[in-house]
Amino acid sequence: MADEKQGGGFPANTHVHLPPNFSAFSSVRQAVDLAVDAGLSVLGASNYYDFRVYREFARYAGERGIFPLFGLEIVARDEELAGEGVLVNDPGNPGKVYLCGKGITRFVEPSPTAKALLTRIRAGDAKRMAEMVRRMSALFEDAGIPTGLADADIITRVADNAGCPVDHVVLQERHVARAFQEALFESAAEDRWDAVKALLGEPVPPRRAQTVQNDIRSRFMKAGRPAFVEESYVSVEEAVLLVRELGGLPCYPVLADGATPISRFEETPEALAENIARWGIRHAEFIPNRNEPEVLRRYAFGLREADILVTAGTEHNTPDLIPIVPACKGGVPIPEDVADLFREGTEALVTHQKGTEQ
Repeated sequence: MADEKQGGGFPANTHVHLPPNFSAFSSVRQAVDLAVDAGLSVLGASNYYDFRVYREFARYAGERGIFPLFGLEIVARDEELAGEGVLVNDPGNPGKVYLCGKGITRFVEPSPTAKALLTRIRAGDAKRMAEMVRRMSALFEDAGIPTGLADADIITRVADNAGCPVDHVVLQERHVARAFQEALFESAAEDRWDAVKALLGEPVPPRRAQTVQNDIRSRFMKAGRPAFVEESYVSVEEAVLLVRELGGLPCYPVLADGATPISRFEETPEALAENIARWGIRHAEFIPNRNEPEVLRRYAFGLREADILVTAGTEHNTPDLIPIVPACKGGVPIPEDVADLFREGTEALVTHQKGTEQ
């Protein structure tokens, strides 16, 4: 890997989301250019359920001397843990599990099993998002702000912004929240801020678009809220199978002290290692900007001692264009001994992808 250009930095990022997924980046080129400028040698994409953007990613990353690590993120559910009320790596939903695949290589022509799982996941997501948009439109209409938005309108907007066909878009909650925030800000109604106050309970007119987007999600789209629609999940076993059918390695995203308190599933590094090993998972990933350095060190070394390889990413799945070099909470550099573990884990993923790519 290339030497890092930033003191204390780590020269790889194994988890970002690229457009048309909801992303802080405006384009693949921007993501790769920022990675080059920061001295990264590996950039990993973890998009949801459609991988056609990876062709452009591979081409441009190759031109700029960056290794493109291909991956995906999957939302799954463990029914037994859900029934016991056990939080995993989603701080608000027992049994809900985020799972990643790293070094996937069979996504251009997926196997029949992978194709069937992806089709099922996308169909369930599309149905859910269409109903959420319908409910959001009704809520805004009732508040005196007709938007006329349907899911197809939002998909078209996302595709136009990303410069891709509409069938490449996997609509996400953040896409929907942004579309309704934009409709709200574009409203010509003189009393629109009164409507915002009635909708969101804001004491004063909000000014920042992202704040309003976050409020829309939390007040309308989360569990128990009026526009919420229950997700349809695959099992963890099916998620692991999908990753393997795509030629990748299943990888568990660690939350650790990104939630308070630390989840029961992740209560100690030893317990976490044992829990994910039961699913056949031997790789874990941190998003260190939500972790204190000492907690990161404890979990990274604890997992490595259990023969689980570890890596680090940033996600970049909100509007905030944070630094692309992974760092701990508050921008504190990753401890060098932990960075060594992340280098080892990243090199293993790169070796795997090179050895299995079509």
